[in-house]
Amino acid sequence: MRKVSDIMSKDCVTVTPQDNIYECAVLMKKHDIGFLPVVDGKKLIGVVTDRDLVVRGYAEKHPGSESVMTVLTKEVETISPNLSVDEAGSIMASRQIRRLPVVEGGELLGVISIGDLAMREIFVNEAGEALSGISEQEHREPSYTH
Repeated sequence: MRKVSDIMSKDCVTVTPQDNIYECAVLMKKHDIGFLPVVDGKKLIGVVTDRDLVVRGYAEKHPGSESVMTVLTKEVETISPNLSVDEAGSIMASRQIRRLPVVEGGELLGVISIGDLAMREIFVNEAGEALSGISEQEHREPSYTH
């Protein structure tokens, strides 16, 4: 049985509560990512997504110098590194989550993404279901019946 710890990304780009939303945006651009765990030391305190920056940050007219704490999501679904990859895939599919921080004792160890599952041909169906469920409604083609 493969565990989450076998396939998670361990070298995560992170930010701290002292960072601001502009710095988050720059890191996302630099690393071509849309998700940043917010850590205090090694302790996970939340996450910031590119959507958080737009919706809770810039669209609310917060300046780039505003603290990351203004936009972060505190209630974050996390998983254990000992969880099976199958269970992680099921959680991601059922809860329509693209990325899950891997945490043990409150400390961030890594992140597992739908891409990690799909690239390893593990739970491709579940990854596909999660992605299709996550897709924005307005991006879906309208269905026509004749």
